[in-house]
Amino acid sequence: MDLQDLQALKEKRRAIRPLLSPTDPGDALTSYYALWHDPRRTRLTLHYDENQRPDGFIAVCQTGADLFRPLVTFRAPDEATVASLLRGALDRNRPYQIIVPVTLAPGIRAGMEVTRSTLTQIYRLDPSQFQPVINVLVQRVATPDGPPRFQIESQGQVMAMAGTNWRSPVFAEVFVYVHPRARGRGWGKSVVSACTAHLLEERLQPLYMMEESNEASTRIAEGLGYKDTGLRHFVGEAQLP
Repeated sequence: MDLQDLQALKEKRRAIRPLLSPTDPGDALTSYYALWHDPRRTRLTLHYDENQRPDGFIAVCQTGADLFRPLVTFRAPDEATVASLLRGALDRNRPYQIIVPVTLAPGIRAGMEVTRSTLTQIYRLDPSQFQPVINVLVQRVATPDGPPRFQIESQGQVMAMAGTNWRSPVFAEVFVYVHPRARGRGWGKSVVSACTAHLLEERLQPLYMMEESNEASTRIAEGLGYKDTGLRHFVGEAQLP
């Protein structure tokens, strides 16, 4: 990315800030990818109203989670704007991972071929309800990209692990993985607790996002003081026909 492209992205990011709330957990993921994700792996396309002011945008981001399916998130005032942004920013017949508020899902279904979709619920930590779980098996492990992971190993294999998918200046999204053989021991709750405590020390607001049907994740979140915000994301695999 040359200096001119970097400056152009900075100007676009500045222009769309009024469309996002930095303290709204429903905007947290989109804010991260649109405003803070690695500029070398972020492409922004803006939509303008009749007065030439931005009223919508779409962010297409390359992530380490899936090198072949870029992550797409956006904001738009209506379905016509959704359609315009999709046609202007996405390649046809290429798969994308779409993450948007559930209110924008109809525009996705109208303009794209959706092969898989789900709804994720957004939980936000209530610090006054957080009771750390102390487990001496939890290890803090440094990672190449900076933020630490918290994990439990057994016989040289990682059996439970928690970390962050992304971090903005305000929020951070926690992820957790528990090996099938380690379930039912409370290890998932232990590593998420350690990660949550770390984020609070960093003065970040922890978020926990999971599919509505994931009862195990719901138990972990609620057991540590995370509260359901009532907000939902549409998450889908889709492509332009």
